[in-house]
Amino acid sequence: MAKGSIRVQTENIFPIIKKFLYSDHEIFVRELVSNAVDATQKLKTLSSIGEAKGDLGDLRIEVELDAKEKTISIIDRGVGMTQEEVDKYLNQVAFSGAEEFLKKYKGQNEENIIGKFGLGFYSSFMVSERVEVYTKSFRDEPATYWSCDGSPEFELYSIEKPDRGTKIVLHINDESKEFLDSDRIKAILTKFCRFLPVPIYFIDKGATAEDIEDKEKEGAEEKKPINNTTPAWTKKPSELSKEDYENFYKELYPYSETPLFWIHLNVDYPFNLTGILYFPKIKQSYEIQKDKIQLYSNQVFVTDEVKDIVPEFLMLLHGVIDSPDIPLNVSRSYLQGDPNVKKINAHITRKVADKLEEIFKNERNSFEEKWESLGLFVKYGMMTDDKFLEKANKFLIMEDAAANEGAKKFYTLEEYKMEAETLQKNKDGKIVIVYTTDPVQQDAYIQAAQGKGYKVVKAETLVDAAFINQMEMKWENVQFTRVDADIVDNLIDKNEDQTSVLSKEEEEKLKGLFGIQNSDLHLTIEVKGLSPDAPPVVATRPEFMRRMKDMGAMGGGMASWYAKMPDEVTLTVNGNHKIYQNLLKEDDTEMQEKQVRNLADLALLGQGLLKGNALTSFINRSVDLMQGEKKADLVTEG
Repeated sequence: MAKGSIRVQTENIFPIIKKFLYSDHEIFVRELVSNAVDATQKLKTLSSIGEAKGDLGDLRIEVELDAKEKTISIIDRGVGMTQEEVDKYLNQVAFSGAEEFLKKYKGQNEENIIGKFGLGFYSSFMVSERVEVYTKSFRDEPATYWSCDGSPEFELYSIEKPDRGTKIVLHINDESKEFLDSDRIKAILTKFCRFLPVPIYFIDKGATAEDIEDKEKEGAEEKKPINNTTPAWTKKPSELSKEDYENFYKELYPYSETPLFWIHLNVDYPFNLTGILYFPKIKQSYEIQKDKIQLYSNQVFVTDEVKDIVPEFLMLLHGVIDSPDIPLNVSRSYLQGDPNVKKINAHITRKVADKLEEIFKNERNSFEEKWESLGLFVKYGMMTDDKFLEKANKFLIMEDAAANEGAKKFYTLEEYKMEAETLQKNKDGKIVIVYTTDPVQQDAYIQAAQGKGYKVVKAETLVDAAFINQMEMKWENVQFTRVDADIVDNLIDKNEDQTSVLSKEEEEKLKGLFGIQNSDLHLTIEVKGLSPDAPPVVATRPEFMRRMKDMGAMGGGMASWYAKMPDEVTLTVNGNHKIYQNLLKEDDTEMQEKQVRNLADLALLGQGLLKGNALTSFINRSVDLMQGEKKADLVTEG
């Protein structure tokens, strides 16, 4: 038997390990189980080159919980350790056995060695008052026992152990009793170890006979490993069917709808990267969920916060990425500065763009059917990533507001330009893209624009306001105008004059009659000579001010104060509408004012701007006017 002191730089290393090695104490499960997998994979490698002789047997890992004894044990049948190796690896803190092994056997399946844990074993002391190790090497040497209570003092001596491998017993301290709960350990194993490449079994030694009987009735779940050792991303795309990809998605997200499609990543140079990224169905903008991509390192779960690894706009995707080039103890500062991370980020962007372009070219109908969900990804990407923008300009599509549900029509940017070339160029030579944010509310404006031959497209999602602003800066000779931003004759500014049949005096009188007071609105009145078939009054909201209010309402930084300002509304009075020829001859001033106010309110109602007391007054006034007309009719008849 030998006793001694662990060789470290400071006597205080263990208190530091206990408190600061990892911010989350549950990580000890990942580290110890990953080391057990590492030991198992080493044995497979040694067997494949003839250094480990004989039958390898059942290479499984067991995690045993004994709440009564307050212990958690991790048991493997891997390479094990000799006494010399125990002294070398456990008594010299931060010596990585995996790194030495990789150097010695470089080029021989080293991708299967998780390694790079360094202090991983010592994470056990974050939750333990004492840790014991029972180990026997695959080499023909005696088994070894090692024990330490969290101080620099340890025990080390030879023991009898019949089978190869290592058993680590953690005696859980009083501060960490939460880890003696069976459900807690199973949840941690599921989180960190569900895709490790060696079968892992959880055994609750404190389970009652009744618990065991229940388990047997449920199908002997205890006899099944808790992990899937060959998840879909570890296989070649040629080995997987559509059902395989969809089933794996269900495994990751049990209650989600079937995804739209997926991208299988498989790169081995200049960095290692595998994974599957899924495009989820998104029916409404508020369903957007980030942080749904899981990061693994050689099938060991690292984190689901993959910002900097995955481009920001693709954080909306779901799935898994796995790269041994990203260490398990990732930090924001590491990710931001690591060249491999930057390469991975750029590669993922390119793969997604290529996939979308491929589907658009080969299956346009399918692409259009999925646009409700895809549009959010594409627009978000075009705003935030200029390289993606270059490719996405080819497959961004805009839905025609005229098409009905059964016969939707879409335009690419180039297709829209061709359709709008004749009628929708303004005086500066820019193509004006006319859009609607609410086809139902803005139906009258849409019909008026379509009557002029204009193509109106939908822009209904949460990202569209920002998207339109960005694209006006990034696209050449393109301008966006909402369909209700002006009277239809002014939507495309062609510098054309419109003349009214009214005299200047009559125009001024009309302006005076329409001088409505409304504390909730900032009204501007203008009289123009529109088509006699156009409405008598058109309410429009100037594009710039409306955009600023929309952005302010969404928390648009400096523009936020615009959200509190009254709505800017222009009332355009159609001086050529025949209703005014009779109205201006009316002798009853009160009746004139009522009629004018109703015409204005009808226009505001079309914009959804008539609310509260103003709406009630409009209803009551309309009833009064109808009753007045009825009395007049009765007098005439009499």
